Amino acid sequence: MFKFLKPKLPPDFFKSIKGQLVVLVFMIIVISIMTYLVHLSSPIDTRLNESKEFIVKQGDGMKEISDRLEEQHLIRSSFVFKLLVLEGWVFGKLKAGTYEFSQSMSVQEMIDKLVRGDVVKEKITIIEGWDLRDIGFYFENKGISQTKELFRLTGFPAVDHRRSLELSYSIDNIFDSKYVFLEDKPDYYNLEGYLFPDTYEINKGESLNSIIPKILDNFNQKVFTGLKDKIDAQDKSVFVLITMASMLEKEVQSYEDKKIVSGILWKRLANKMPLQVDATVNYITGRKDSGPTAEERQIDSSYNTYKYRGLPLGPISNPGLDSIKAAIYPRQSDFWYYISTPEGETVFSRTLQEHNEAINKYLR
Repeated sequence: MFKFLKPKLPPDFFKSIKGQLVVLVFMIIVISIMTYLVHLSSPIDTRLNESKEFIVKQGDGMKEISDRLEEQHLIRSSFVFKLLVLEGWVFGKLKAGTYEFSQSMSVQEMIDKLVRGDVVKEKITIIEGWDLRDIGFYFENKGISQTKELFRLTGFPAVDHRRSLELSYSIDNIFDSKYVFLEDKPDYYNLEGYLFPDTYEINKGESLNSIIPKILDNFNQKVFTGLKDKIDAQDKSVFVLITMASMLEKEVQSYEDKKIVSGILWKRLANKMPLQVDATVNYITGRKDSGPTAEERQIDSSYNTYKYRGLPLGPISNPGLDSIKAAIYPRQSDFWYYISTPEGETVFSRTLQEHNEAINKYLR
C-alpha cells in the first residue's frame, strides 16, 4: 500500500551525519504520512455493521464515486480512495450497480467490491398466466421500471399493432433477431407468451434491457431447447403452440384437463369452428373477475375468438410448462365443449345441448 512513498536515494548520502539526520527526519515524515493515510483508509467505525445502499451509475468514474462515498460518511477521504484506485490500476474497472457498504469496511474493501461488481441481488417471480399488464404492474411496484417502459420493449398488450400505427412505432423489437424461437413471431406482435414464468435473480437497479434477455434465455433453455424435438414433431410453429398454451393457462387449472381442452380446441380449429374462449375477451378488456358479457363478446378485436374464427392474434398470457406441454400433447376425446366452474372444476360436453345444460347448472 502507498508504494509511491518509498524513494530511492544514492548510497553515499547516508555517510554524513547531516545526511543521516535528513534521512531520519524524512523517515519520520514518511511514517507519519503513511500512518495518517492508513488511518484515512481504515474503517470509520468497526462497530457499525449497518449497511447502507450505495448506487454507482453507468458512466461514474472514481471521482464521482469517491466524492459521494465521502459525502455519505462511508469513507474519511475521497483523496485516499483515488490514491488506492490509482495504485491498484483499477480505474475504469469500477462497475455500476447498487452496493451495500458500511462504516465497518475499509476503503480497500469497498474498492475490491466495486471491481468485482458484487452488487445487491434481489429475486423477482413471474407467475404462470400473467400477461404483460401484470408483469408491468409488478415491475413498477418493485421499483424496477415503469409499466410503459416495459411495453416499449415488449410491445403493448391486447393491441393489434397493424391497426395502431402510432403504437407500432413505439416497439423496439430489439430482441427478435437474437433468439431463434422468435423467428416465426410476426414482427407486429409483442413478446406476450415468451416471458417465461419463473423466479429470477437480478441485480438491484438492473435495467429492463438486461432483465428481459435473462427471461428470454430461460424460455430458450426450458421450452425451445428442452422441448425442441417435441415441438418439431407437431409441424406447428412455436408462435402457434405458445398461443394455444396461453389460452389453456387462463382457462383450465389441472394438467390433465388442459390436455383434454387442448384436444378440443385443436379439433375445433381443424373443423373451422369458432373457439369462443372467454379468456381471449378478458385479455382485451383486462377483466379478471368473471366471464365476458354478451356485449364484450362483440368487441371488434383480432384477439376475440367469439367474433373471429381461428386462433387469437397471438398469445394472451405467459404460459407455464404444463400448459405448453398440453398444447404439444393434446388428448383426443369425444368432447367438443367445456366450461370451468367457479370452483376450478372443468366440465366437458359432447353436444351443444349438454354444454348449455352445464352452463345453466354451474354458471347461473
